[in-house]
Amino acid sequence: MLKSLYSGITGMKGQQTKMDVISNNIANVNTMGFKSQKVTFQDMISQTNASAQGPNANGRGGINAQQVGLGTQVASTGMLMQGGSLQYSGRSLDFAIQNGDNSFFMVSENGGEENVSYTRDGNFYLDNGGNLTTANGYKVMGYVAPANTTEENYNQIGNFEDAAKSPITINQTMNGLTLQDYNIDNTGTIKATYSDGNTYVLGRLALTNFTNPDGLEKTGNNMYNATSNSGPATAGAPGEDGYGLVRSGFNEMSNVDLASEFTEMIVTSRAYQANSRSITTSDEMLQELINLKR
Repeated sequence: MLKSLYSGITGMKGQQTKMDVISNNIANVNTMGFKSQKVTFQDMISQTNASAQGPNANGRGGINAQQVGLGTQVASTGMLMQGGSLQYSGRSLDFAIQNGDNSFFMVSENGGEENVSYTRDGNFYLDNGGNLTTANGYKVMGYVAPANTTEENYNQIGNFEDAAKSPITINQTMNGLTLQDYNIDNTGTIKATYSDGNTYVLGRLALTNFTNPDGLEKTGNNMYNATSNSGPATAGAPGEDGYGLVRSGFNEMSNVDLASEFTEMIVTSRAYQANSRSITTSDEMLQELINLKR
């Protein structure tokens, strides 16, 4: 059989994978904090019909190798990690990371540091225990201030990388006092006013950076897990060097560019069509060969 039949098949399979990625990008155009993906290809092995030869002693010049490629394969489905645009929501528990494309919120299913995940989706909520959580109930991690820390005597926690992370809690009551109001500034510091008229610092949101954020593994629910290629998470706080700022009342939208996606969809469709045509043309050639004997 002709090699072109099988080369065409590999091309169609690769374009199918690319179409899957494009469709997923478009489907998540309104997913908060979503990072789009792109597909790259590389050629497969080539069959060598004749090896290359250098010039010989008789003065004859060298000749190049004769090789025929055997198709294509998907090289990578990499993520595009640049930040999406910020959209105003006006909701105090909506957060977006500004000027920190490599930074992520740290969340934990059970509130411990052993099994944490990372997300750019800052659409948070409060449960009936005052815990700051994601839409799926994962607890948002940060640096908890000592009890009864007023705004006047608050000193920013130093050495963030070594400080213990705990679930962030905004209690409705504290030492018999009732919560009146709270706000979170762009450094992630949580300040709450209670019924005694004093403003207390409850803690500060934690952010994490990665040496290679492209190496993170998507786990669904707008969350990522660290991998051996992403490197370990380096914890810090909003406003620190390299960690960006937290903007309350904003959501980070998807970074999907619909114009680019639809253009790539057209290119992918035509490439798939061209590969299928190479198969049908190869079939016609085989048909002509079979018709030699009648």
